[in-house]
Amino acid sequence: MKIVIVNTSDTIGGAARASYRLHRALIDLDVDSKMVVQSKNSMDYNVIGPTTKLSAGLAMVRPSIDQILVGKSRTKPQSLFSPARVPFSSVIKKINSMKPDIVHLHWVCGGFIRIEDIPRINAPIVLSLHDVWTFTGGCHIVWDCVRYKNKCGHCPQLNSKKYFDLSWRVLSRKRRAFAKLKSLTIVGLSQWITNCAKESSLFKQSRVINLPNNLSTDLYKPLEKSVARDLCNLPQGNKLILFGGKNAVGNAVKGFEKLIAALKNIDNFANMDLVVYGDEKPSTSPKLPFKIHYFGNLSDDISLISLYSACDVLAMPSICENLSNNIMESLSCGLPVVAYDIGGNRDMVEHLINGYLAKPFDTVDFGHGISWVLNNPDINKISDSGRGKIISEYENRIVAKKYLDLYRSLIN
Repeated sequence: MKIVIVNTSDTIGGAARASYRLHRALIDLDVDSKMVVQSKNSMDYNVIGPTTKLSAGLAMVRPSIDQILVGKSRTKPQSLFSPARVPFSSVIKKINSMKPDIVHLHWVCGGFIRIEDIPRINAPIVLSLHDVWTFTGGCHIVWDCVRYKNKCGHCPQLNSKKYFDLSWRVLSRKRRAFAKLKSLTIVGLSQWITNCAKESSLFKQSRVINLPNNLSTDLYKPLEKSVARDLCNLPQGNKLILFGGKNAVGNAVKGFEKLIAALKNIDNFANMDLVVYGDEKPSTSPKLPFKIHYFGNLSDDISLISLYSACDVLAMPSICENLSNNIMESLSCGLPVVAYDIGGNRDMVEHLINGYLAKPFDTVDFGHGISWVLNNPDINKISDSGRGKIISEYENRIVAKKYLDLYRSLIN
């Protein structure tokens, strides 16, 4: 069986890390898995990226070209909107030349694949939902809009007053393209996004199933805390709150300002520090009665495992999450999580068992959750419960075998 996994990148971004992990887990099961990407950063010879300097150069500018079509009228510029209309890509030809049994599409925006080119794939398609883009008129975060359940148009994110606007046209293009597919299976990575897809106008008649991402629990496991703190040059005696992610401070979706508000609601600041990764120290750092340690951008496994092991709680104040890599990695390393009860967070975080699910966007309750973890006398039990959850439900072989069963069913 030959599987071709397709994602815009192989290592940069949450969808890239998740799809690459599935690719490697399939190889460990002796499956012939290849990965096709627009931007290759790994040394994996099973990952196929641009092969010439010209194609590599074009790959770098395609995301910018895709955004030119959107314009500057967005009400939420920090949230991506993808028309997926950039032509002249050779990726479909490359995929078909490999003669795959199954093509598994993941996050394919950034000018990588034009919507109209998807029906040209000559194999059954599995399509994983890393965000809501696949069934919306172009947005990757719906905020409080539910127009994807109908036909989009009047898009609030585009500040549009027109019914037949760009969002309506993008969703119409998707409807025409997907109608041409002979075999399409939609995979929601969390139960939340699975339900959203089933309610969407695009996929309410399609096959939509729920299968999660996978993680190597042999790699992501707890280090001895004092050793981890020495590696990260963090204070041994303090309670450490971890916060991070790509562009963690600058991206409003990650909720850094909400975290700062929540921390101000904690009564006892003694011997407490905040640890931030994924962003540099801003020009104006928030004023807190304790120190903030900034680690900048981290993407390698060892650095992340060291930070998870060094800290006492992961704070995830994001206002939108599907199936967070951060939460999965954190729990696997025995680090309890405090997050808002939104999206797919409850798939992994079990309230008052391996973490705390705060009322959505209630910073007082979020601060209470952090205190509950930091002052809990059963912290070892909480940590063990979190790691046990990931081992039993998200471990590499367990999840990869489920995907393998899905692929076989489609071929048969």
